[in-house]
Amino acid sequence: MPDTEVLATRVAFLELKDERRLVQEGYELLDEKRVLLATEIMRQLRHYASLQEELAELRDTALAALEAAVSMHGLDELTVEPKLNLAPALLGVHQQSFLGLKLLEAQLEDPAAPAEQAATPEARACALTYRQLMSRHVELAACAVSLRRLVREYVRTERRARALENVVLPEIDESLRFIEEQLDALDQEEAIRVRNAAAA
Repeated sequence: MPDTEVLATRVAFLELKDERRLVQEGYELLDEKRVLLATEIMRQLRHYASLQEELAELRDTALAALEAAVSMHGLDELTVEPKLNLAPALLGVHQQSFLGLKLLEAQLEDPAAPAEQAATPEARACALTYRQLMSRHVELAACAVSLRRLVREYVRTERRARALENVVLPEIDESLRFIEEQLDALDQEEAIRVRNAAAA
């Protein structure tokens, strides 16, 4: 018998059946949302891994460019080269809505040609490579924010879906079974009374 007091009436049975249908629909929607979130998380993880690979390659390129610039100028002379001017650079952030979540894409937007003032091709290449490295870090940071939002929403959705599947629906089913048994017993009692009355 369910923990809570359940009225064994046909009206209560029909109301509970309607409630179960609504809860089942809610569970199916949450389950579908869970699948969509998992799919998007996998897509973002692939993008994140791709950005990390690009970063690893860029780090090697940047190190080689720095070594070439130091070899050409010497470390002391390289440190007094004109710095890379990031004043015109803008942080471009684009938001995309996904199941009510704001997913981010970001990039460093710089209309100016970088390292124009550098004295040699080696110094220009060094400045350009490190700017590209910084730009990739911006993209990676935006991807990480989107992933955190997706995972947090997935965990919340998973918790709600499991509560409906493992707690709410079984409780309703148990109540429905209890009411059905009680109604069957009442129907049998009524049939016996009618038979006895007819025989008397």
